[in-house]
Amino acid sequence: MDNLFPEHISKEDIRKLPLLCFENAIEVVDTHKKCQKALQELKACDLIGFDTETKPTFNKGEYNPTALVQLATEHCAYLFRIGILDYPKPLFDLFTDDSVVKLGISIADDLKDLRRLRPFIPRGFVDLNHVAKEIGTNHIGVRKLAAIFLDGRISKSQQVTNWENEILTEAQRRYAATDAWICLKIHAAMRSKGYL
Repeated sequence: MDNLFPEHISKEDIRKLPLLCFENAIEVVDTHKKCQKALQELKACDLIGFDTETKPTFNKGEYNPTALVQLATEHCAYLFRIGILDYPKPLFDLFTDDSVVKLGISIADDLKDLRRLRPFIPRGFVDLNHVAKEIGTNHIGVRKLAAIFLDGRISKSQQVTNWENEILTEAQRRYAATDAWICLKIHAAMRSKGYL
């Protein structure tokens, strides 16, 4: 199966691809009322995209807790400001619910950091890096998987911004939404091309 995928994708190759960006509704979830409503909608889904963001550290030994959890459907991306919400138990309950499949990329550290905040046993998570390896590509990571399966690229320009800002910028919101939504798109492309 290896020969179905490119052996090498350079940064230059990726830069030439069209930019992909989530363009539907984005909800910043920063109250318990909004959290309850968002979770109600997410629990009705079979598949959702998953990602997290953390305020960057620049010195060895520094640690910042997860600031944002992004959960996306095709039509709406929910950005949970979990520190402001005091790490809401109903959200963490969703992380243990295997009836809703959470699709992410390189999620081991995300889950490890979330479990430091409120212990839980993750269920229903699928790491698309593992799926990619199983179907024969030696490429992993969101940028390379987007290039292979969607013929597009995603911007990482907001990655090291401050996710604990009082107000998230439009660029931060769009970036965070795209990172979760793109997992749904990659999974759908894998399925439509017959790999799943």
